[in-house]
Amino acid sequence: MVVAASVVVAVGTATGMMSALDGRGRSDEAGPPAVTRTPSLEPRPLPPSPSPSATKSPSPTPASPKPKPKAAPSRKATPTPSPTRTEREQRRAVVSARLYRHPESQVLKWVRDHLGDPRHAVIESRIAAQPAAVWFADFTPDTITARVRAVTSGGSALSRVPVVVPYAVPNRDCGGHSQGGAPDLDAYDAWIDRFAAGLGSGDVIVILEPDSIAQAECLSAAERAARFASLARAGRAFKAANPKARVYYDAGHSGWNAPGRQAAWLKQAGAASAASSDGIFSNVSNFHATTDEIAYDRQVLDALDGPASLGAVIDTSRNGAGAPADGEWCDPAGRKLGRAPTLSTGEARIDAYLWVKLPGESDGCKGKPGTFTASYAYDLAR
Repeated sequence: MVVAASVVVAVGTATGMMSALDGRGRSDEAGPPAVTRTPSLEPRPLPPSPSPSATKSPSPTPASPKPKPKAAPSRKATPTPSPTRTEREQRRAVVSARLYRHPESQVLKWVRDHLGDPRHAVIESRIAAQPAAVWFADFTPDTITARVRAVTSGGSALSRVPVVVPYAVPNRDCGGHSQGGAPDLDAYDAWIDRFAAGLGSGDVIVILEPDSIAQAECLSAAERAARFASLARAGRAFKAANPKARVYYDAGHSGWNAPGRQAAWLKQAGAASAASSDGIFSNVSNFHATTDEIAYDRQVLDALDGPASLGAVIDTSRNGAGAPADGEWCDPAGRKLGRAPTLSTGEARIDAYLWVKLPGESDGCKGKPGTFTASYAYDLAR
């Protein structure tokens, strides 16, 4: 049975730092706590030119989901209809823009603070230079609008697309390592409204609540229905607040739930409705090869039976060597960076490859959960 696919240590609004020394006396951690096939190596990403620095925002340090994959046979994708000309035109504005690299993250802090570290050049060029998602994992209703706005306005100022991750659903992680979130669904709905108020009017991608659907088996039928209703409401709130927002729903990953089962839950959560959804996301903080995720996501979209405009985004941050055959999920050895983040994948119905999990943020084995661990980042990047 698959349990939580993510571990997050929720953080506050201020940036802090913890440090630990590895055996060579170098600072190896920075920041506050916040499979099944023989893989082929993904191409290593080429770093883009760094984004210009923006004003420091009070948003939280990106959190660090922890995957626990379950073995599943590989599946073939079924044919999917091609988007209409109108649908292609609707997407072009987002696809033509570049992703936003938020100037405050644990890896950027490490790079600034460790200029003399022999791992500096590799980590800076191959991880810190890439755009990554910004997580909002702490339930702070009074500040959430301003913190989200700081990220989205930074992206708009540079004509780039930020990726934001609301992660505060009640009973998050089914009481596991990432437990937390809002105290109840009424409070969560109010927090979502305040989150939506910070989305601005420019292009933005919303990765809505990793694990909230794929892991829903831990809930009773009534609890599951109530959560799904809140998630559908969240998608509508985001798109009403900012019609340019692109909202993606949790599809787990290719080694978890069968496509039909996942699609049934996704439909209940509003993912098949254009009023609340632009599609699905998969592989967040996981390691499954991009080819496996493409096939799985297309099957889920087919089973979802929504508008042809629905697409999928895939977290490629750590899947360059595929998932380990033994199913290890906690900072497994031998993993590599995956494909560079992009909004132009060249694959039908695959809208983007994103770095939702920031490479180098530990699952809890190579460092404290949610902290940036330079030795882990260096192993992924070299």
